[in-house]
Amino acid sequence: MPYTQVGSLSIHYRTAGEGAPLILLHGLGNNSQSWSRQLAGLQDHFQVIAWDTPGYGDSSDPDPEFRTFGELADILKGFIDSLGFKKVFLLGHSMGSTLAMDFCSKYPEYVEALILAASTRGGRTNPETNERKLKNRLHNVENLPPQELAELRTPDMFSPYAPPEAIAEAKRIMSMVRPPGYRSVAYSLYHADQTEKLSSITMPTMLICGEDDKVTPVAESRIVEQGIAGSSLELIARAGHLCYIEQPEEFNRLVLTFLQTYNEGEAS
Repeated sequence: MPYTQVGSLSIHYRTAGEGAPLILLHGLGNNSQSWSRQLAGLQDHFQVIAWDTPGYGDSSDPDPEFRTFGELADILKGFIDSLGFKKVFLLGHSMGSTLAMDFCSKYPEYVEALILAASTRGGRTNPETNERKLKNRLHNVENLPPQELAELRTPDMFSPYAPPEAIAEAKRIMSMVRPPGYRSVAYSLYHADQTEKLSSITMPTMLICGEDDKVTPVAESRIVEQGIAGSSLELIARAGHLCYIEQPEEFNRLVLTFLQTYNEGEAS
């Protein structure tokens, strides 16, 4: 399993294929294992790289824990630098999309093209629920056994059509969450509102959302689409929040169709 060092952090990642680098950023309750279908399905076209966010999977815990996506964007820059890439394709899911927006606003020269899946601008866009969501997340990760936390959160991640094996896999992966990573991301989502950053995102951008997403509904993706000039939104039928797990063939097809336009570009 490959690791790279970013400051004091040991960052674990999974990789498959050769070619232009495609970096995958997972969401709040996942880790690099959740991208197995993308590593397998896209490796003939890209070097696909799925990282474990600090405090997740096999990456080391952040100390001190981070509280904003700006801090995490700096770590992501260090990760990309450590692998020797000057430009990448970037794909973020849910919380990973919020990080991707911050990264593209802060380090636009690194990103050839951007994909935002199940995107969310962050908790501060909804003050009525933001405080409650943070308190619930902190309480759950600090007081519930990981398996119980996974049982609590996973059902909302899928459409009614999801195969049982996909749900079981998501529960298994979410049961791996650790408090330092989960707390860091929970606080970052609490502090985030990427609305003002959207106009600064100028690289080609595609959004993907499951039609049955209850966590980050299609309406949120439409707001992000309107804020990023020239972006497009693709919907996946019979898919919920974890659309890349639930409908991987369609998800991968959308990714490949969008990125093949730029695959002869500067990502290297």
